[in-house]
Amino acid sequence: MPEIYSPAEDSFFLASFVEKEINKINNKKSKDKLKILDMGSGSGIQAQTCILSGIKPENLTLIDINSTAISYLKKHFPLSTIIQSDLFTNVGDETWDLIIFNPPYLPENKYDKKPDTTGGKKGDETIVRFLKQAKKHLNKNGKILLLTSSLTPNINFNRLGYKSRLLGEKKLFFEEIYVWGIMNSL
Repeated sequence: MPEIYSPAEDSFFLASFVEKEINKINNKKSKDKLKILDMGSGSGIQAQTCILSGIKPENLTLIDINSTAISYLKKHFPLSTIIQSDLFTNVGDETWDLIIFNPPYLPENKYDKKPDTTGGKKGDETIVRFLKQAKKHLNKNGKILLLTSSLTPNINFNRLGYKSRLLGEKKLFFEEIYVWGIMNSL
């Protein structure tokens, strides 16, 4: 049975930017209407950060490919919408104001081929596939918070139809991790 990805430094780093993004919205009425998608939710750390920052659980959609994670999320986030899906495959046409994704971003190697950490042969395949699909699921002024690594090949956000801004970076033992703010280019 597959395990659930346990929050690690990358998860907590991304969560700090999720909190900052939500706290930029001072108006409670606006927070009440904010629709958020936590892609690859795993243990639900980003969803928990959203709730602690004032987002209603009913305004959260949690998606994961892992059936064990889905069972866990249904138990711990019963008011949220929870969907088992490979990225947006089972989502339909729904859109969100904020999409959060801590993707598998490591290049495949003989020691680690786990789907929750390995993003493909080069490490960016899952991210590129996500970004190609995410465009139609992002509201007009919506934003994506995406985590990448220095071990992930550079992603050309512009070529994929987005404008991006590096929000933060953190040095870890063998890599640097980055949080990007990404919006549709209009």
